[in-house]
Amino acid sequence: MTKTAGKGPDHVAIIMDGNGRWAQARGKARLFGHHAGARRVKEIVRACPGLGVKYLTIFAFSTENWKRTQSEVAGLMSLFRRYIQREAQELLAEGVRVRFIGDRIRLDDKLVQMMDELELLTSNNDKVHLTVALNYGGRDEVARATRRLAHDVKAGKLDPKNVDEETLPKYLDTYVLPDPDLVIRTSGEARISNFLLWQSAYSEYEFIDTLWPDFTKRIFAEIVENFAGRERRFGAVLT
Repeated sequence: MTKTAGKGPDHVAIIMDGNGRWAQARGKARLFGHHAGARRVKEIVRACPGLGVKYLTIFAFSTENWKRTQSEVAGLMSLFRRYIQREAQELLAEGVRVRFIGDRIRLDDKLVQMMDELELLTSNNDKVHLTVALNYGGRDEVARATRRLAHDVKAGKLDPKNVDEETLPKYLDTYVLPDPDLVIRTSGEARISNFLLWQSAYSEYEFIDTLWPDFTKRIFAEIVENFAGRERRFGAVLT
């Protein structure tokens, strides 16, 4: 199956990198860059409907980000809570459905409660599906999915002979979402950093030098437009 040229991506995933460097280049603390990056998220979400992007998934905090300084981690957790509190009603009004993926076990109870409430509040929206990867890692997600699958096999709910590549995705955090058509990484780094490892097997990638706080809707629109010219074969050969 191929996607014909001229059609833009339905699902865009973004590795939002460069907040800290953006702040340091201005003589500011790294958290200053994270706050600027949060404001940029709002702009990109709003741009999605006009670009035909139905699903947007953003990498907000990885399972590896706990290795950062205690003050930066605490500041990020505070930022997540503040963002949810301030933006909830606007996201609802603008038709955005919010989901969170990742392991919530390490997050504080107050943040998890706010995440649950925002998901419920926006559950009937369908204009844009915003998925926030928080304490997320691709390998961790596959490991958790495999444990759930193994539990069902042990309980007799699933025959091991019926497990194939269509089975595991049903146990992933993203089981209700289509795979991303396009993955964008900002800040000049050319790696995927453990993000959506299973889901992005046939995604197109775009690595750009722009730091995330400088990633405007104009840049986003250009990348989406360029995607429409790509020919996706999914392993097949066109005749």
